[in-house]
Amino acid sequence: MFDEIEFDKIKRLPKYVFAAVGELKMQKRRAGADVIDLSMGNPDGATPDHIIEKLIESVRKPKVYGYSVSRGIYKLRLACADWYKRRYGAVLDPEDEIVAAMGSKEGYAHLVQAITNPGDTAIVPDPCYPIHSQAFILAGGNVARFALTLNDDLTLNEDRFFDDLKRSLTDTSPRPKYLAVNFPNNPTTATVSLNFYERLVDLARENRFYILSDIAYAELIFDDYETPSIMQVEGAKEVAIESYTLSKSYNMAGWRVGFVVGNRKLVGALAKIKSWLDYGMFTPIQVAATIALNGDQSCVEEIRSNYKRRRDTLLKSFANAGWDIPSPRASMFVWARIPEPLRKMGSMEFSKALLLNANVAVSPGVGFGPAGDEYVRIALIENENRIRQAAKNIKRYFKENGVKVSEESDPLCVKT
Repeated sequence: MFDEIEFDKIKRLPKYVFAAVGELKMQKRRAGADVIDLSMGNPDGATPDHIIEKLIESVRKPKVYGYSVSRGIYKLRLACADWYKRRYGAVLDPEDEIVAAMGSKEGYAHLVQAITNPGDTAIVPDPCYPIHSQAFILAGGNVARFALTLNDDLTLNEDRFFDDLKRSLTDTSPRPKYLAVNFPNNPTTATVSLNFYERLVDLARENRFYILSDIAYAELIFDDYETPSIMQVEGAKEVAIESYTLSKSYNMAGWRVGFVVGNRKLVGALAKIKSWLDYGMFTPIQVAATIALNGDQSCVEEIRSNYKRRRDTLLKSFANAGWDIPSPRASMFVWARIPEPLRKMGSMEFSKALLLNANVAVSPGVGFGPAGDEYVRIALIENENRIRQAAKNIKRYFKENGVKVSEESDPLCVKT
């Protein structure tokens, strides 16, 4: 009998907790249930027409079907540099400081693979988007965590963050080489000021670590909030890279287009490993992405406004159901603490209960780290009527289980 070989790297990965919700969701749908899915961060809107038209135009050209450039065609990297210049006043060299990636997740994971030595330590605040921590595990590194502390308005408590970070830098052995930050944050929606990045760059230069910043939700902003970029900070390119994606801002999730920009050594490491691992995105996709960045940006405002309407509808209708949730200033999510009478269930069992009893799917907070276990992440990926219907279903379940709900009638819901 064959003695099976163990895969130690894969064994280090935790169980993917979202799979349990996904399986239950499929079971409910197969049984005929009308499941309202607010679990995945998957944009439901169409890519803007002018981007699609450019893809079609490019795809008809006979010379676009060969291998592309793994680091991205020059025009796309130049478009990224121009976007950063317009958006943030940041100057980036498209030759040495930008790599186009198959989505920011792929760029981040391959960068970590390229720069992590066995046993290296990265600090990844908790909770976090899973790849931000697990990329280091897959690369043979280790992860040190500390819990994010948010203010009542969902801004990051920046003083507490730096106290915890300095403690982690001092107490962790071996001394951390990397820090991952993600603002607007997934899952918590936390936002930061430009001063946060100024302090962070200074600390990194003093303590000799690299910063890996992810601003995937930079354009999904509300209530006059403006997302800062670490690339705005003098000296940032000495110690930092930043990843960005077209997935959310332009409804291009399935297109898989993102960037990693900043420090030449880190960007160069990513470019080198990508040259061994892939041949880059299909050229027409890169051409269309260039138009997305350089073209009419009113589509971004339309997408942003759509998410804001959904956010406002969800907060109002869920409050009617007895679930008071603070209003996020950015991202396509809300981060909701489980109502007190049901909190002891933990986020995994609570998420299952919502599916079984209210036909509403959400993401358990524990899937983003231990600090998230009293919360669930709710994605704004259904239209307003479906969100109101979800609230009505949840209100019924809450009322039966000791949560104080509003006595007002439910908001009007028309199924679509």
